[in-house]
Amino acid sequence: MPSNEPLRLSLSNITKRYPGVVANRAVSLSVKPGEAHAVLGENGAGKSTLVKIIYGAVKPDEGAIHYNGQAVQIRNPQQARALGISMVFQHFSLFDTLSVAENVCLGLEPSLSLDQVSARISAKAAEYGLAIDPSRPVHTLSVGEMQRVEIIRALLTEPKLLILDEPTSVLTPQAVDKLFVVLKKLVSEGCSLLYISHKLHEIRELCSACTVLRAGEVTGVCDPREESNASLSRMMIGAEPPALLHQDRTPGHVLLETRHLNLEKENQFGVNLVDVNLQVRAGEVVGIAGVSGNGQRELLFALSGEDNRVQPDAIQLEGRAIGQEGPTQRRQAGLHFVPEERLGRGAVPSLSLAQNMLLTRSEAISASGWIQTQTLQEQAQKIIQQFNVKANGPQAAAQSLSGGNLQKFIVGREIDAKPKVLLVSQPTWGVDVGAAAQIRGELLALRDAGCAVLVVSEELDELFEISDRMYVMANGKLSPSIGRKDATVAQIGEWMSGLWESHAET
Repeated sequence: MPSNEPLRLSLSNITKRYPGVVANRAVSLSVKPGEAHAVLGENGAGKSTLVKIIYGAVKPDEGAIHYNGQAVQIRNPQQARALGISMVFQHFSLFDTLSVAENVCLGLEPSLSLDQVSARISAKAAEYGLAIDPSRPVHTLSVGEMQRVEIIRALLTEPKLLILDEPTSVLTPQAVDKLFVVLKKLVSEGCSLLYISHKLHEIRELCSACTVLRAGEVTGVCDPREESNASLSRMMIGAEPPALLHQDRTPGHVLLETRHLNLEKENQFGVNLVDVNLQVRAGEVVGIAGVSGNGQRELLFALSGEDNRVQPDAIQLEGRAIGQEGPTQRRQAGLHFVPEERLGRGAVPSLSLAQNMLLTRSEAISASGWIQTQTLQEQAQKIIQQFNVKANGPQAAAQSLSGGNLQKFIVGREIDAKPKVLLVSQPTWGVDVGAAAQIRGELLALRDAGCAVLVVSEELDELFEISDRMYVMANGKLSPSIGRKDATVAQIGEWMSGLWESHAET
């Protein structure tokens, strides 16, 4: 950087307090023009609060912000965008009932017509390999597709400082590679990046500087390219994550099975399920890989009972036809589900953690129908302690938790129910390395206790780490299964395009 060129961003002693917690305490951070700068820290370390302050979505209690050498007070996101600051949020800020193009319009110049915005979206999507249809309603998109919309919306503003909060958490490795080409090009053109991710290999590949936060304070600044995963983990959480113990076991009888499951899409933007044959046995973890939007959402809705339009015997639980039973009946039979959408589906944002227990658990409801609040409190407190959830007690609202901590609570709620079958979608999306290791370890412990665990994830490393067998989903079809030991990343990548061999293990 030339000596006379000011810093793109400089934070001095930024402090933000909430009731019962200090999210940021005297945080200072500097970003140069054309620099990719990582912000690293475990869940609840204050990363998202800090970048929301920069974007004008949160007002700091103390401290100063300088942008391009000038002192600024960023009062709202509109002002941030006017300055050339754009952000991709971890939890999406999209309106479900509007189309992709209509959502994108909200953050652009009002003079642009919807057709012009649609054309820009299509061009940007083609340029960056983030395929999306501008006319699709957002409620028909998978989480991975919503992430693409957020990234494209940010790039259309031609930012000088682009903030990305867990941008690759639901992208496939191939999509991540394409995104990194784009991000590196932006950096080479002088755009600065603030990059939050728990994927340490991504930070080392993309970023040349890193600020580490722990409990709201800066604990270190480094060049991540000169650090290892172990050293970055130690800076972030004070220790290396525990090694995962995955011992081979002989699975038991089939607990969950689909037989020639066919299901027409509910809308024009969905995916038809075609002749899906799936088995999950007691005491095994079965993983499903695939690019987002290839039928995973439809399959999970059919398995969980949210969509019960299938033939009764197309889905069987312990040999009993359940295809047309609803979610409550299936939970009573021992089948539990962790959805990919935390807020709005996995938890009600405005309700407390204790109240959110009632979404899937009924132990606190008496025979006469009264809610036993003390039992609810104790259940929630047990999960908070067992899964190390950073929350201000069982009365804390779900929306007050960081994404990773809410994920730990939701996963813990379903594991604590001691299910016979557990369906989990994107179990460690946006979760730090320590918490991810804990969640994966808990899933393996559940499997060792005899539960049948089905995991849908776009994290191939995760699937290879915890799965006993794997399937791949493409275009609404399911590949034959393959043992984890027999699978390779390259092979699974090929199968994501629907190119699987008929002789694979079934």
